[in-house]
Amino acid sequence: LDEHLVSVCEHALRVSQTLARFSSEMESAYDIKALKQKSPAGFEWQDKAVENIKKFKVQHEALREQDYGWFIVNMASTGCGKTIANAKIMRILSLDGDSLRYILALGLRTLTLQTGDEYRDRIGLKNDELAVLIGSTAIKELHEQAQKEHEQETVWGELGAESLEQLLEEDLNCGDAPIAEFLDVLFPQNQPRLAEKHKAFLYKPVLVCTIDHIIAATETLRGGKYILPCLRLLSSDLVIDEVDDFDGADLVAIGRLIHLAGMLGRKVMISSATIPPALAEGFFNAYQAGWQLHCHFNQANPIIACAWIDEFATRVECVDQSDAENRCHQYKSLHQHFIDKRVVNLQQQIVKRKAIIVRCSDLLVEKNDELSRQQRYFEKIHQIIYQLHDTHHTIDKKTGKKVSFGVIRTANISPCVALTLYLLQADWEENSTPRIMAYHSRQVLLLRHEQENHLDKVLKHKEKPGEVPEGLKDPHIRHHLDNTYAENVMFILVATPVEEVGRDHDFDWAIIEPSSFRSIIQLAGRVRRHRQGSVEQANIAVMQYNLSALRHDDRPAYCRPGYETAKTLRLDTHDLCQLVNETALNHVVNAVPRIQQPETMQPKQRLADLEHQAIHLVLTQYNQKGPQCLQAWLGECWWLTALPQQLNRFRESEPDINLHLVWRDGKAVFCEKDERGEFISRQSRNNIDRADAMTEKMRSRLWLERDYRQALIKQIGTENQFENDIEQLITKKSEHFGEITFPERNNNDRGWFYSDQLGLFQL
Repeated sequence: LDEHLVSVCEHALRVSQTLARFSSEMESAYDIKALKQKSPAGFEWQDKAVENIKKFKVQHEALREQDYGWFIVNMASTGCGKTIANAKIMRILSLDGDSLRYILALGLRTLTLQTGDEYRDRIGLKNDELAVLIGSTAIKELHEQAQKEHEQETVWGELGAESLEQLLEEDLNCGDAPIAEFLDVLFPQNQPRLAEKHKAFLYKPVLVCTIDHIIAATETLRGGKYILPCLRLLSSDLVIDEVDDFDGADLVAIGRLIHLAGMLGRKVMISSATIPPALAEGFFNAYQAGWQLHCHFNQANPIIACAWIDEFATRVECVDQSDAENRCHQYKSLHQHFIDKRVVNLQQQIVKRKAIIVRCSDLLVEKNDELSRQQRYFEKIHQIIYQLHDTHHTIDKKTGKKVSFGVIRTANISPCVALTLYLLQADWEENSTPRIMAYHSRQVLLLRHEQENHLDKVLKHKEKPGEVPEGLKDPHIRHHLDNTYAENVMFILVATPVEEVGRDHDFDWAIIEPSSFRSIIQLAGRVRRHRQGSVEQANIAVMQYNLSALRHDDRPAYCRPGYETAKTLRLDTHDLCQLVNETALNHVVNAVPRIQQPETMQPKQRLADLEHQAIHLVLTQYNQKGPQCLQAWLGECWWLTALPQQLNRFRESEPDINLHLVWRDGKAVFCEKDERGEFISRQSRNNIDRADAMTEKMRSRLWLERDYRQALIKQIGTENQFENDIEQLITKKSEHFGEITFPERNNNDRGWFYSDQLGLFQL
């Protein structure tokens, strides 16, 4: 014991002596030529933002005010190039104005991979300058296949059964090994692969990761999972992209992370086109509270430079009030001024999206059972499809047919699958042919990747005027168009909220089952996303009620997802005609109601106000006390306990377990991976049945028919071509690519069904 304690003491001393070097000796990326070049036509705002920030820095350096905080809000519209702009801005914010060292945290793994590609291809970051961390080797491999990247980068794999706890559990796409020798003291030398992975996380100049990996800095309840992200934040600024995709407890957790970044003296940027005022104010409050602590430790300047950026203008101001309350008031006033100008500019833009509200109040009067009401609800959706297709379609030059791509957004997976089945079986007009696909999160990883890869290819409209759209060139789409006699061909994606964020898709029209005003704005962002020019008639239809609101009870309806709650945030009505300004929607659908908070709030009468009130209660209600609120973390001593993280846990939802659809003995079986890595059948225990039976008519209406076994065979390819046991290879691939989530709650009263076309669902 004595020898052990002496050894621990010596090791702790060596570690403590290296800590100061994290903020001064970690490498940055220099001479990034793509970030020095002028932005292309239409993206000049990026360079203007850089120039304004540069002028501000020069002015304050002349006043010998160098060590001050930075809090930046980038609200440029979707499609304006925020990803590249953020990199240019972080470069000019560096101490020398010409280097990069920061963390880019995103909410979705697909977005993280896309951004990593963009940083390599468009910015030109090399493998020794960029690390991409998503937490799934299988997803990374499938993504690389889709990108046809033939250059294989080194991936430091998992190590098994070490006595030392792994601080970073997931595989890290880390390329060449980092060279900072002083990092060696932090990691055991008898585990070189594990050490290299950890060193890459700490050392690479730019880290692109899902936010789960960096938020562990403040969310760890026990163990050492906070160590690496904390050490990384010692030397890296923080950019959080699409920050308003989170709500409730997740916002509180992100506030804790921003507070830590301020305390460590880092710069923070939040980025999204639809940031509500209370969110910006709440996160600024968290940052300035952290920066105050940094000033106490480091004799830094208490000034915080705040920047507001969009495609129209950039404003940089000092927030330097002596006390926190006045600082927040000053920031709120400056942010409001920026938003007022942004709203004026947005209202002068070309109108690309208009919406109508589809009346369905007659379903409230009927005393039918829930299944009958759902059927009538689907009938109304069926009818509005014809109207939207008729006014928003493309003429296929080869066949002369009218073709449209539309999306129907449902709130949850069950109605998504039920609506898909209804449309597959419905009677369609003789001159119309549908091609239908269900898209939601509860699908086998390999089949979901195949689906998303196809959608990413065909839902692009980046062609020049007169050119054939990319979607109409795709072999699958051409097969449908060339082998049907109908004059109208409608490609219909029935999707849950997974379609709202992170997917760069362009649809001709959309139908929305509403959950929140945010859901309307986000889904509208997928309509005419890549195209210019105005529209005369509505290309979006929003249902007057969602399915939950049609129940004959008094429970909250705009929730899960949504902001309505049983007690504090209740709406007086669920009628969307009363909850939103229908005239405004008829004229244009944009983000104004979400980014501009009215002076007089009516959270019980207006859907957008309900969301403003929800974010206010979480982030800017400054008189709250207790470990459940963000203010307690900032102003009380609850950060000394683990209670705040338990009361507002990041990504807290109904717990899921990971199953794998494993191919065994000629059939696919749902299995769970145990601690020893063996796959144990869980199909009967979880009450899962196959639902593959489709009539020939239904099968002919599928947009993209998929087969799990064939998809697995494609993964085998030419590798191991001399192996005789093809079934064994298929089994191995299914264990790697067959992951699917299953809710842990007891659902024995309602059976589960699985289909390659429909995923895992209940009806």
